[in-house]
Amino acid sequence: MKSMTGYAALDRDGRRWEIRSVNARGLDLRLRLPDVAGLEPPVRAAVAGVAVRGNITLALRLSDSGAGAARLDPAGLDRALAALAEVEARADLPLAPVTAADILSLRGVWEAGETAPPALAVLTADLADLVAAFAADRAREGAALHALLAARVDEIESLTDAAAGLAPARAAHQAEALHAALGRLTGAAMDDARIASEIAALAIKSDITEEVERLRTHVAAARALLGEDAPVGRRLDFLTQEFNREANTLCSKSGMPELTTIGLDLKAAIDRLREQVQNVE
Repeated sequence: MKSMTGYAALDRDGRRWEIRSVNARGLDLRLRLPDVAGLEPPVRAAVAGVAVRGNITLALRLSDSGAGAARLDPAGLDRALAALAEVEARADLPLAPVTAADILSLRGVWEAGETAPPALAVLTADLADLVAAFAADRAREGAALHALLAARVDEIESLTDAAAGLAPARAAHQAEALHAALGRLTGAAMDDARIASEIAALAIKSDITEEVERLRTHVAAARALLGEDAPVGRRLDFLTQEFNREANTLCSKSGMPELTTIGLDLKAAIDRLREQVQNVE
């Protein structure tokens, strides 16, 4: 299992790489790259190879600290000297002495040294290491997330068992409800068939056997998904909706304060599970 959140950085010879990701419904890759021909396709392919979901930002900054030293520009020097000679000729009188340092301080005499961008092969080698570190970070986050999710599923199973354990108490409670209903019905002008039908409907309405069994089935499905070595976030998210549907029905059928309390605790546990599932790839 991998988390959708992750971070990695790489510093090499004036090259600063960073990649980070947060939750997203799909894969949203945002690149901030220098103008290096052919770099974007391998970057996209490398990230897609380790991530299927997440809002991912990858940036590469090239430092100018390695720029070449400034060099004297012969053509610029010639232009500066010609300009000084023209000024002196037009002034028609000798100007103050001009030193070499004065001339070298003039604009255009020097040209900045330029450093070629790193070769594509160098950058793709960096990229492989960066993406590997990023994938490892997401895997570490995923391992911690797996433990949290497993604990939430255990909590849901425990509450489901507690709900099922109320069966004897609920049977007595239902018997009392049925006797009360029977007393009301026999006092009215109703035939025996109608009375039997009403009692059966009341018994079916208050039975939670199916909800308990479906909750247990969902617990087994959640554990199976947690055991898969593949992206399972979307399927887990769907499963939390199914959990919540059964918990809602359980509460609506409760009829007992004790079962209502369990149902509410169950809904809270499912909500905590859903919050963590949003981080799963």
